Amino acid sequence: MFREKLKTIPHLPGSYQMRNQNNTIIYVGKAKDLYKRVNSYFKGTVTGKTAKMVSEVADFTYITTTTEQEAFILEINLIKEYNPKYNILLKDDKSYPYIEYISKPYPRLKVSRYLNIKKKDKKLLFGPYPNAYAARKIVGLINRLYPLKKCEGMPKQVCLYYHIGECLGYCEKHVDATKLANMEREILDFLKGNDKILIDKIMEKINIFSENLNFEAALELKRELEYIKVILDKQKVELHDYVNRDAIGYYLDEGIVSIQILFIRNGKIVGSSNDKFYMISDLYDEVNSYILNFYTRHEIPKEILLDENLNSEVISNILNTKAIIPMKGIKKRLIDMAKSNAKISLEQEITIIKNDELRSVGANDELRKLLKLDCLDRIDAFDNSNLFGSYAVSGMIVFKSGKPNKKEYRKYKVSVDKNDDYNTMKEVIYRRYYRAMVEQSEMPDLIIVDGGENQIRACKEVLDSLRLNIKVCGLKKDDHHRTNELIDGDTLEVIPIPRDSDIFHYLTRIQDEVHRFTINYHKTLRDKGTISSILDNIDGIGKVRKKELIKKYGSIKKMSEASIEDLSEIIPENVAIDLKKYLQERNESK
Repeated sequence: MFREKLKTIPHLPGSYQMRNQNNTIIYVGKAKDLYKRVNSYFKGTVTGKTAKMVSEVADFTYITTTTEQEAFILEINLIKEYNPKYNILLKDDKSYPYIEYISKPYPRLKVSRYLNIKKKDKKLLFGPYPNAYAARKIVGLINRLYPLKKCEGMPKQVCLYYHIGECLGYCEKHVDATKLANMEREILDFLKGNDKILIDKIMEKINIFSENLNFEAALELKRELEYIKVILDKQKVELHDYVNRDAIGYYLDEGIVSIQILFIRNGKIVGSSNDKFYMISDLYDEVNSYILNFYTRHEIPKEILLDENLNSEVISNILNTKAIIPMKGIKKRLIDMAKSNAKISLEQEITIIKNDELRSVGANDELRKLLKLDCLDRIDAFDNSNLFGSYAVSGMIVFKSGKPNKKEYRKYKVSVDKNDDYNTMKEVIYRRYYRAMVEQSEMPDLIIVDGGENQIRACKEVLDSLRLNIKVCGLKKDDHHRTNELIDGDTLEVIPIPRDSDIFHYLTRIQDEVHRFTINYHKTLRDKGTISSILDNIDGIGKVRKKELIKKYGSIKKMSEASIEDLSEIIPENVAIDLKKYLQERNESK
């Protein structure tokens, strides 16, 4: 039947989905010719990670498109929807720091991080910067050199900063429009790449301090100037058009692809990104798909420099930006730099990657054999907590293909008595899997409960009532709270595992992770309970505003560190001032 199905695939572009015996999508690919690409997995010789993926394929589906560009878009959407295990990157995505200029209600700068940046947001962002320290350093220096608003809240009359020329009097709203426009122009010009403006400004301040015999302040600014010059000199590239662009290079070795993206902003390299993943399909298709996925989560520059053999036309059309393959000159040297960095990064980490693969994926496969399971793609692990006798909670973590999948983690507030582990487990298991049945979401191949026979019986009782046939095991700890025994949920017998084996370390990692996740959730609830009681003391904060504040800050510490401007994004400014004062007095009284 499978072989016959292969013969019926059309010679058309589209996306194909490989499925395992549970009908779970384990890989999503794209092809210019679906027939040739899908058949190549089963009629040719495949090795490495591709062979591992093919060994798990029980079926496949596909969706045809009219163009290769549509196939790319479809592939991206399907990867987002199903998060297939063989499409997962080896490293997590991270957000990069930007300097954000905000003009209303008064001009200010702040360091921001965004995972999704869209052109329609119309934010004035500059960067990304290599790290938050460099971005904060520049923001702090600009604040010292220009009369941006510096005080907290909105005083009724101008303060000392206004009289010494370091503020434009925003509180009385008698701001000189010309001075404001000039200041804004200079700050934005510098952030766009005109270094001379800031350097001249620092020198002007140094001279003023020196003339007033304030040598300490002059020396401090001189150190700031030296720091800025070092940063700017290190980042210089011989491009003077101040166009925001990225240069992308890649390198393949032993079935692993390393991709390096250099962020070039206003003529300077301000940061980079490196990711590695196993090649399953065609190398160039994999890299093209990675690039398109990357820019669904990051700022799209005005120009993208690509290495040869990549599809610049498709990337340009989908991202709505200029994508070119330079063959010579400065831009080609930038590509060579990106390729060199991709190669160095992979050579440095390839042993670590292979060892991690053996420890995680290998241990997961060994556990599958030990438990005599046909498939072990997903493990759900549960833990209960009633720390300090309050707020009974449970946590669930998910390991997929031997690695934690944090998007699938879940937290549960428990309604039963806080000291009743048996019924706590029953409630959480029922809520988790009844909902999974209703939503037809992915079920685990194995459930691990933190505890012994009592927790196992509670779990199996619920699964039986829901008519779910899922393997259950329990993990017990010794008197020192260390992983001790694996208990088979079917026989309630201890499964012997050597303490120095990869499986034992793998199970310990799972148990430690679910315990950490649950305890952190428990502590967060306790902190939120404390925040809630504090917010009840502030006039002007009702249920809706209280909920928004708790959601954004999560702890008293973070709320205390927030500025009045940040708090004012949720509550009125006069209420934010009262809250800030209350928190300061509370901290001083401790």
